[in-house]
Amino acid sequence: MATASGREETAEIRAGAHEDVVCVALQKSAMSQCTACNEPLTVEIDLEDEDEAHDLTGSSTGTLVPDSVELQCGCYFHWQCLLDAYEVTQCPHCSKDVSSHTPSGTEQILCNLNNEGGLQEGLDILPILKEESYLKAFPEERRCRAFLEFCAEGDVGAILDLINNRGDEAPNESGNGGGAAQSTDLLRYRDPMGSMNTGLHVAISSGHDEIAWLLLLLASNLEPHYFPAEVIQAAETLGVVREDQTGKVDIRTLQDSNNRTAENLAKELGGKWDAWIHAGWLKPVT
Repeated sequence: MATASGREETAEIRAGAHEDVVCVALQKSAMSQCTACNEPLTVEIDLEDEDEAHDLTGSSTGTLVPDSVELQCGCYFHWQCLLDAYEVTQCPHCSKDVSSHTPSGTEQILCNLNNEGGLQEGLDILPILKEESYLKAFPEERRCRAFLEFCAEGDVGAILDLINNRGDEAPNESGNGGGAAQSTDLLRYRDPMGSMNTGLHVAISSGHDEIAWLLLLLASNLEPHYFPAEVIQAAETLGVVREDQTGKVDIRTLQDSNNRTAENLAKELGGKWDAWIHAGWLKPVT
């Protein structure tokens, strides 16, 4: 049977081995250079505790971690350098085609990504690169993309922050995605990169009924008496004010690229949404 001192010694050996692995990764990254900026493939990140992130002289004592993306052509980039220079499916440095296809014929760009989370080999980064390329062309849509991400995460507070800080945006009641965010109604935004889903589609597919209620309250003409008392109470606590929906597009009427309304999607998924379908909360009023 292992003694307490023996277990402690084993733990120390394992910890030391982990540190050795990290050191080797850092050494390899430092020896290699980004083909875009010719700097070592490392990045300094801040410590979580701000008090620990500075020494007694006040200088930064951040942690150095690998920051390397190796494409199939053999070229290396910092992650941000790759995002800044990426064009279609060619390597920004050597111009070789770095795309490939899955057995089913789906295009992909595989890479070896090494960062603070460790080494990920054979990672498909094409979806991320496509999204970043789209946002480079339409930077004003980052806010809309953030809105959909918050719907997927079920983050009510973040959604309300976005809504309350919309500035001088003029709503576009067409509900169409794409184009300038200044003329897009955030609540009725349809994702051109994600099958034209609305936030309500995303909330339903992610199983977030609290987000679904929030969007029905703010972007549908569902009669007030249909809302559960706890939903109304939560809305009042959060300071949510329902605007007059006269003349505005009911989010329940908007369809994705497969011609599905949120109600159609809920019917496909079933489960908790069966009660919603039975109650008619997602049924568009024509």
